[in-house]
Amino acid sequence: MGKPFSAACERNAAPILEVLRGHFADRRQVLEVGSGTGQHAVRFGEALPSLTWQCSDRAEYLDGIRAWLADAALPNTPPPLLLDVGSTWPRLPPGCPDFDAVFTANTLHIMSWSEVQQFFAGVSALCDADARLAIYGPFNQGGRFTSPGNAAFDAELRARSKHMGLRDIEAVDGLAAAAGFRLREDRPLPANNRCIVWQRGPH
Repeated sequence: MGKPFSAACERNAAPILEVLRGHFADRRQVLEVGSGTGQHAVRFGEALPSLTWQCSDRAEYLDGIRAWLADAALPNTPPPLLLDVGSTWPRLPPGCPDFDAVFTANTLHIMSWSEVQQFFAGVSALCDADARLAIYGPFNQGGRFTSPGNAAFDAELRARSKHMGLRDIEAVDGLAAAAGFRLREDRPLPANNRCIVWQRGPH
């Protein structure tokens, strides 16, 4: 059986990497929440060798992630963690440093709103005092879709499950602020997506 493959990951990796090169240049330990196929971890782990890139996802995705990591055989991509955002988050082993960066791509519109809230609570618990958080995906702004394509995508998501849907950036930023993160950059990327970066610490 072949490795799982996401064409979207292949398309968006380069523009996301351009953002991460700037904001994660001085980071050490990155937690990726919702690693999916594992393609981003391989691409970013190879391009940013000074980072330890820690994958995580629900149980059904771990074998695919392991396959990508095994083929790449990078020294900075440890085995993936089991992490279900809506359940109990993992505890770090004794002596393991807190994560100083978190990345997630195309996940908030798949989660329920309560899971988005749990995401920020979990990230806050696992991060150190000056951590950075980068989230990639499509967002609404001011309660409105930013493109016809995003409106169609939202309708498709809601047809799949009523808990899914594009999130308003203002609401997400409010959760980030409550968790101690301040907005650092909101960068538009291709196909009506954005990569939004927050910095934890004093405002």
